[in-house]
Order: sequence, then C-alpha cells, then structure tokens
Amino acid sequence: MIRALDLGGKTFPVNLIQGPLAGVSCAPFRMLTWQYGRPAYSCTEMISCKTLLHQPDWVQQRFIRKHAEEGPVCFQLASSDPLELAEATRRVTDCGADLVDLNGGCPVKKIRSKGAGSGLLTEPLKLYQLISAMKKNTPQPVSVKIRVEGRNEKFNAELVKVISEAGADFLVVHGRHWTEHYETPCRHEAIQYFVEHLKIPVIGNGDIACLASLKKMLATGCAGVMIGRAGVGQPWLIQQLIAEMEGRVFTRPSLEEVGSIFLRHIEELAALLECEKFAVLQARKVAKYYGRPLSKRGEFCDKVNVCTDLEGLQAICRRYFTDQ
Repeated sequence: MIRALDLGGKTFPVNLIQGPLAGVSCAPFRMLTWQYGRPAYSCTEMISCKTLLHQPDWVQQRFIRKHAEEGPVCFQLASSDPLELAEATRRVTDCGADLVDLNGGCPVKKIRSKGAGSGLLTEPLKLYQLISAMKKNTPQPVSVKIRVEGRNEKFNAELVKVISEAGADFLVVHGRHWTEHYETPCRHEAIQYFVEHLKIPVIGNGDIACLASLKKMLATGCAGVMIGRAGVGQPWLIQQLIAEMEGRVFTRPSLEEVGSIFLRHIEELAALLECEKFAVLQARKVAKYYGRPLSKRGEFCDKVNVCTDLEGLQAICRRYFTDQ
C-alpha cells in the first residue's frame, strides 16, 4: 500500500522513490519528477568520489547542483576508499543532500575493476568500513544500494550482518545479479529475504512500470519501492501509480504538454551546464522515452538525433507533439 516512509528518523509522506539513472538523474530531471510525481525523494546519478574530490567545479556541477524547485534529494556515491568516501560524504552534505547512498550494485566493468559498485558485495570488511565512514560524516540518513546474489544463503546472511552492524539506516535492493541484464526478470524472492532478515527498512527496486508490477514488489513486504527507467519521460508516473493504487482516475498530460516537458528538461539542462550543445546531445538519449505516446516515435527520434541546437529542437517538438 501507499503509506508514509520513515528512513533514519526522516518521515516522507509516500513510499515511492525515483532512483538513480546514469546520465539522466540530473537536477532538471529530478525537478520535473518532483513537480509532476512528488516522490518521497529522488536520487542523483551515481557520483564517483574521485570526480567530486579531484575534478574542476564545472565538471562537478552536473552531479551536485540542486534545483530550487525540486524536493528531497539522495546523493549516491561510489568509492572503495573509506577516507575518500568520508570526505565526499561531508561535501555532499554541505551541498544539501537530504540522504546519502553508497552504490553497491553498479555492474559496469570499469567501476567493478576499481573495487566499487557491485564489486563491494564480495568485500564485506570494506563494505562495513565504507558504510561506517558515511555514518560518521553526515547527520543525514545513510543507505546502501545492492544487487542480489540469488539463492546463496551464506552470502546473503553475511550482507545482512555487515549492513546491520555498520549502521545503515536502510537498504535498497535491486532484484538482479550484477551479471544479469534487464531481460532477466526481477528476483522478488531475493528482495524478500532482506525484508525478512533486516530490522531496518528495505526498499525494493526492479521492473516497476505499472500498477501490477508495483503490487508485486509491495507483496515482498518492502517498506518502499524505487522506480527506475520507467520514470524517464514520465515524470508523472509516481502520481499515476498512487492514484491507481487508491482506485482513482489519473489523467495523463496531453501530447502537447509532454512535448513542453521534454523541452523544459533540455532547456533547464542547458542552463544548468551553461552548454547548449551538451544539452541537445542529451536530448538524443531521452527522446525515445518522451516519444512513447507518439505515433511516429521513430521518425521523431531520428529528427532529434541530427538536431544540433535548441531552436531546432523546439521546431521538432512543435511538429510532433500536436494532437495526432
């Protein structure tokens, strides 16, 4: 059911969350999600602590800038070094983080090869040290986001022990192994294991895109649910799911409004980064999501893929996002 969510002493009015998405979860995306969806909180994309500590300010802004009109934000950090993570935790707290999360699930080779992301799951002592470092360096709720191992009871039991003893305030579980891709269904029974064996709240993540998938995840007993890719191009999705759970009719934005939301996403990104070129390149990545309701979605994406400036993007949206 949709209910209030208590995480580390902070209470949120709903238990649906917009999760971190690489290359997507910037301030404009989160702002739109807040405006239309009102999640408990939204996540930044994964932030390498090395980027946060060693890259110039203009590089960092994409990751750490908050929008004046967005709601609570969880900053997700990636590191395998407790001292580095401690400093990064202090910095994001100073930047206005409402919660801080450790990425313990990223399957990307370049992240795992550095001992970070899902590579942490086979290093229990290091995982303990990292969570402890975060807890000692922020007053905000601390979480860790992991992937599942399947039916390896010993592995799961050790994770439960480490996460509990290190003092994490809550756990986010993505129901796939790090070797599995999106075509592999979410393992709800693996998420349920953590729900049943941890005393802290567990957030379920994986394949949430509609009412049926939301109900299936909530059936694990998890305290809350994290939405992933389905939220891209549909910043209203969380409010739609809440309405459907409560048996209310939800009216989706008109086609013209979807086009306006898409444009605002990209225009806000250009303003944030002070770089129109990068923002328009980013439009190519999210066009297929905003284009879901279009009868000529492929043609629309093709046009966006060769667009080079905001003026051209505005013209494309005027052409396609009219009642068809």
